[in-house]
Amino acid sequence: MDYSTDYTTHAEAIVELFASTFTASEGTEEGALIGALARRLIAETPAGDLRVFTAWEDGTLVGGIFFTRLTYEGDPRTVFMMAPVAVATAHQGKGIGQRLIAHGLDALRQEGVDIAVTYGDPAFYGRVGFEPVSEADLPAPQPLNQPQGWIAQSLTEAPLTPLRGPARCVAAFDDPALW
Repeated sequence: MDYSTDYTTHAEAIVELFASTFTASEGTEEGALIGALARRLIAETPAGDLRVFTAWEDGTLVGGIFFTRLTYEGDPRTVFMMAPVAVATAHQGKGIGQRLIAHGLDALRQEGVDIAVTYGDPAFYGRVGFEPVSEADLPAPQPLNQPQGWIAQSLTEAPLTPLRGPARCVAAFDDPALW
């Protein structure tokens, strides 16, 4: 498997991957929502606030992951949120997602990012080091519909300690429908 961070050249393929993957697993409406989110993240998010990693097998896009900056007023730590994550339906169950996530987290560690957070299935993301956190310890930028899915991990030797909010996300994520 090859990894790439070139999201501008492959923007349409990435958007299609997210739209089709979420349509297959969550339905047409969710596929359209996440496809539009991927498009906005690529088109509107400043490069300093966005990291995109894609996985390729034999020239075919098989997985993708977005990391976007979360800013906490009054807290100097660098925080990135991992979302959304997609693996092409035909390639699921092969460990591609876990390897892609590990690759992305390693790249963030090397960059000096302090904390990664995501909003998803704790059982799945727990396999790559994410642990449940409370909104009191790590404020979310929007009210959470499923607070049990708010999970994080320290990317440094320092333990995960409470962040001082309020939190701000990138513009594409500043939509209550996504939370």
